[in-house]
Amino acid sequence: MSRRDAYSWKCDRPAAFHGTRPRGAPDATLRAALGEELRRHFTATTVALRPGPGQGNHLTWISEVDGRSLFIRVEDGPEGDGHLAVESAVLERVREAGVPTPRVFGCDASRRRVPFAWQALERIDAPDLNHWFREGGLDHDAVAPAIGRAVANWQAIVPRGFGVLDADLDGAWPAYADFYHLRLDEHLDFLVRHGLIGPALRTGIAAEIERHRALLDLDGACLVHKDLALWNILGTSDRIVAFIDFDDAVGGDPLDDLSLLGCFHDGPFLSRALAGYASVRPLPAEHRRRFWMHMLRNMIVKGVIRVGAGYFQRDGGLFLIGRGGTGADLRRLTVDRIERALRGLRDDEGVEAL
Repeated sequence: MSRRDAYSWKCDRPAAFHGTRPRGAPDATLRAALGEELRRHFTATTVALRPGPGQGNHLTWISEVDGRSLFIRVEDGPEGDGHLAVESAVLERVREAGVPTPRVFGCDASRRRVPFAWQALERIDAPDLNHWFREGGLDHDAVAPAIGRAVANWQAIVPRGFGVLDADLDGAWPAYADFYHLRLDEHLDFLVRHGLIGPALRTGIAAEIERHRALLDLDGACLVHKDLALWNILGTSDRIVAFIDFDDAVGGDPLDDLSLLGCFHDGPFLSRALAGYASVRPLPAEHRRRFWMHMLRNMIVKGVIRVGAGYFQRDGGLFLIGRGGTGADLRRLTVDRIERALRGLRDDEGVEAL
């Protein structure tokens, strides 16, 4: 299976949900091989590795390579996926578009010498914005418009085609509707089978998406981060230093990334983000319904991932759950956001409804 056939690699890959559950201590053999590979690649005398932060699907390390501090990501899934090389190219293009990203100092996704793909990034000494959000110190007035402006700026990158990007940063699907509907029925059936939504809600979602199918008739694509969230943005409480983790980037709709913010935040935050976007690039026609159409698709996928990864059995230590919260709280929020997105699409509501 290639990434072309996955709407979301996290849940659609053959090794579904790989890396989404707690892994414990890193494998000593992998760590030793990584150290040797970094030493060879950088012709380094000394390489030091220590486990890095993050609760994503990659293994991470902080490395000192002859005194230079690097952030290392490793993809060790059984599929032999080499998409870290594509993401490295995306990071460079996004930075060229005026949006800050970490510099890429090295990447090898070939797996010719080691049985994993690796990427060496500039280490940025700043927490993610979710840290400030969970602490109650995030300056929404400064950060939300800045996110909107960044989204508008990276949309200057225009892939040919839709969906997952190839080595030339072009999408795999000629029609956007084909990508949007990719595995949609499978995802909805999964949510019904696991009791997150009922059959009636599933029927209503499918009918409403079909009713607004014309919204998916796009003439061309723009770059979409596809995993835009505060934990993928580094900075201070009021300033963005870098956007990270473009591993899921696709060619898609201008409202998709903005709708991802709706999966987590309220109406005032979204209004600020939309205003920031509109200060750089006009909002497209039918932007309200396109926002809800994509928030609905994104929440369906997030529901699948959260069920499959066991997030509803976790506690406030998980990045998705607020301090003192529970997996049950996350489950209620997930269902609520699915229902809100459906209602917004049906009634053409503004983001103030969140």
